[in-house]
Amino acid sequence: MDRWTGKVAVVTGASSGIGAAKSLANAGMVVVGLARRVERVEALRDDLEDDETRKRLHAVKCDVSKEEDILEAFRWVEENLGGVDVLINNAGVLPETTLVTPGNTEVLRQVMDINVMGLVLCSREAFQSMKKRSVDGHVVHINSISGHVVPNFAKLNMYSASKFAVTALTETMRREFAAEGTKIKVTSISPGATGTDILPPEVKEVMPLLEAEDIAEAVLYAVGTPAHVQVHELTIKPIGEFY
Repeated sequence: MDRWTGKVAVVTGASSGIGAAKSLANAGMVVVGLARRVERVEALRDDLEDDETRKRLHAVKCDVSKEEDILEAFRWVEENLGGVDVLINNAGVLPETTLVTPGNTEVLRQVMDINVMGLVLCSREAFQSMKKRSVDGHVVHINSISGHVVPNFAKLNMYSASKFAVTALTETMRREFAAEGTKIKVTSISPGATGTDILPPEVKEVMPLLEAEDIAEAVLYAVGTPAHVQVHELTIKPIGEFY
């Protein structure tokens, strides 16, 4: 991670879930945590190593389902910190509904707006920032096992479809980043069941679980690889997972 010391990482959905904001800040990066609940990002400072590290964590309000919020957040990063070097697309939702529940169209759209369109638009803005400054940056998508196989659990609704989209988008971005003449990396990290807020309680009760820190360590591994190495897909399962 030495080559990223002092560089800027943007983490979406930094207030909950895997995030990796703390790990990146502790590793020496300047971290911008995007979230709808900025007070929860600010609270992460209490868990950082020292005062200097705490100064490197910035909280910016952003709802990634809204393009205007994304554009404003990335403008803030450019104006205040110079631009983006690493992007962690962590924001995601898994609402309690089904595909056949009447009147839930807005909820289903929200899954695609956050899990897919938010990821695409943040990646676009980060890529443009990296390319403009000739930075060999890195885009990391927090994907899911559900982006490769549909688990037999009720109420996954649009979630698996959105994560299958992330799997496809990772390869599409790899090709497009190369076609643009850059060496910007893209990585999909696909955890199995992880004990974060997004997972329904009934699933947590019957599944062996990963911890958020396990995925944060995977992010550090992928981002910390040498410049000529790209981890394209990293799958992580807890011991005993049965799908």
